[in-house]
Amino acid sequence: MGIPQPAFYIFKCEQSAPPGMPKPSCVTPDSAGLFQYAAKKLMMEGVMMTAPIVRTSCMNRCAQGPIMLIEPGHTMYVGLTEEKIDRIIAEHIIGGNVVSEYVIDDEFWDAPITPAEARKQFGK
Repeated sequence: MGIPQPAFYIFKCEQSAPPGMPKPSCVTPDSAGLFQYAAKKLMMEGVMMTAPIVRTSCMNRCAQGPIMLIEPGHTMYVGLTEEKIDRIIAEHIIGGNVVSEYVIDDEFWDAPITPAEARKQFGK
């Protein structure tokens, strides 16, 4: 018997902009501990094996940060805090229900496009 596949993958943006950069950053002094907080919460709930959290670089939603993306479902949560992470883990990861009030607004998260379509947009 093999190792079970995860039910979810949680991708947490860990990008921090260098000082003086004009764009916001998902990792600031106030949010620097959120990755570790989420990982600890997943372990304490006993679900880290079925919902591993992965550090990522920029996902291009800087103004909505700190953010994380949950797959499957392509669900992006924005403006993360410890309290929001608690609800996301309890209701989405464990309970199977998206916490809709924390999901990125449609104006910032349009439908996905294929790599071929993206290349066409840039004249490739």
